[in-house]
Amino acid sequence: MRRILAKVDGWASSPVSVVGVSGARVLLGFVGLMYYISQYGDRAFLFGPNSVLPWQEFTGRVAENGSFSLYTISSSDAWFEIIFHLGLVFALLVMLGVGGRVGLAVHWVFLWSIYERQTVLLDGGDNLAYLVIPMLLLTRCYDRFSFSSGIGAKVVERLPGQLRATATPLHNLGVVAIALQMCLVYVVSGLYKVQGQMWQDGTALFYVLRVPEFTFPALSHLVYENDFLVFSGTYVTVLFLVYFPLGILVPALRPWAAVMSIGFHLGIGLFMGLTGFALTMVACDLVFLSRGLDEAVTFGAGQFRKARSRRLDRPSAERAPEEEAAAGAEPVRGDDVSLAPVSSGKAR
Repeated sequence: MRRILAKVDGWASSPVSVVGVSGARVLLGFVGLMYYISQYGDRAFLFGPNSVLPWQEFTGRVAENGSFSLYTISSSDAWFEIIFHLGLVFALLVMLGVGGRVGLAVHWVFLWSIYERQTVLLDGGDNLAYLVIPMLLLTRCYDRFSFSSGIGAKVVERLPGQLRATATPLHNLGVVAIALQMCLVYVVSGLYKVQGQMWQDGTALFYVLRVPEFTFPALSHLVYENDFLVFSGTYVTVLFLVYFPLGILVPALRPWAAVMSIGFHLGIGLFMGLTGFALTMVACDLVFLSRGLDEAVTFGAGQFRKARSRRLDRPSAERAPEEEAAAGAEPVRGDDVSLAPVSSGKAR
């Protein structure tokens, strides 16, 4: 019992997967920004008051569904342009790590609003983004890969100590919620496929890749014209989806399961054109790769600081013999010049 309590206490006092959730925030911001930019030229036709979905019909549908969208507030072109461009800006700020949790929450509102405006353009990644971004609000997803203004730290310092003590447990709770959500997505998707006849007889991939909306002309035919790739790809997909949670539960298999998942969804993005969905899934998978990302980022930062330190010290090392010789002193050898120590501590 003491051992269990000690593990719970350690888990509640040490944040987990900080780099993973920070990377997820960056990638989710990029997905939102990519959506705005990809539709920018046709924004009035797709999302404006006089778009293919008339404003009156759009507002009626939103009211019927009990949902909301900032685009329902006014039918003026000026309001549409303001909301659209503000959404684009906040997506960029989230990706860059500016604005903190408030900026992330505002980005979620803008993202929900534009997704509601034109649902026919969605590829499934929107459903996961709706769920994961509120979970990210619990985490320390701005600890890494962000530009800190210091305002958030000052606000936190003024909070009561008991309230500040809940930051780490809430962060870990958010990480666990994202992990459970991902496992649920995989299991439900896998079990749903198992019930289909085409997935049972190993031909599903052939029919999926021949759907015009999900076909990449230059590559898809290379797969669906090969019987072995179709058969093996269909069964491997089902097995991977159903047993993904087991791979996550075993620490030794966790990074491999995450890497397989990333490769799986990059393949979906490449062969089926579901780029937004694929990148959203990859963003959530980064939670399981936090340790590897942390080590890679720390190593890269350390190498960069060492290279920079050598460049800064090299001119002084080359000038020192000349200056000391001119002063009548014995020149100092280049290998006697010491470099300042470089810190490469672990990320929080």
